[in-house]
Amino acid sequence: MDRVYGSGSAATNALDDVDLTVPPGRFVSLIGPSGCGKSTLLRIVAGLERPDRGEVRVHGVPPAQACAAKMIGLVPQSPALLPWLSVLRNVTLPQKINKGSAGRRERIAGSGQRQAAPSAPDMRDLLVKAGLGEAMDKLPAQISGGMRQRAAIVRAFGLRPDVLVMDEPFSALDEFTRESLQDQLLDLWDELKTTVLFVTHSVSEAVRLSDTVVVMAPGPGRIVDVIDVDLPRPRGDRLFGERRFHEYEDLVRDRLRRAWHGEAA
Repeated sequence: MDRVYGSGSAATNALDDVDLTVPPGRFVSLIGPSGCGKSTLLRIVAGLERPDRGEVRVHGVPPAQACAAKMIGLVPQSPALLPWLSVLRNVTLPQKINKGSAGRRERIAGSGQRQAAPSAPDMRDLLVKAGLGEAMDKLPAQISGGMRQRAAIVRAFGLRPDVLVMDEPFSALDEFTRESLQDQLLDLWDELKTTVLFVTHSVSEAVRLSDTVVVMAPGPGRIVDVIDVDLPRPRGDRLFGERRFHEYEDLVRDRLRRAWHGEAA
């Protein structure tokens, strides 16, 4: 799959010959320097852009069809909560708007592409599990940035998407809050079994969260390595003290360094 911006001498090859298969239910992180096409790849999977060559399939159907059936969820860098609605009303709004999505998913299932749509989770229960039980009736301005980001994650899980794409959702948070949100994200992911594509610049975050780390390089944007992370779950704070965790960190950093300098993996 290729994605090119511009034309002629001004053309920028944002993605070049990208080929990636993600099994259902896996947590996959994309990591690499700025300009390597991580966010572009996510936007194509989410149906926000189209490749110039090649194709993308989500459970056998194009992203546009998967989006129409609410099979894909998106968590951007900013929580994008409506300021005049409570936390609870913000996270339940997509369910109310998209009541017909289950029927569309079942029609896709009827073509042999996927199973019938799962039932929507109880949003109050998810908010409690995300540490927002006492914040349900508060407005976004009345809670912290970390809590707003938790609410955005819960909102994305609300329609039980088959694929959740997350574009550096924790990048603006302090380290302690970031680790706390990692824990809660993993708890929700483990319960709902959603496939996750997660963009990050943090090696530690990629290794801690992921089943697979995809290393990308710029000029042009491309995949240079795919690293399976064989660490036991659940992955709590004790993971940071384990030798194998740091070995995976070193491996990912080495691949990133080699990619940056144009060396073979």
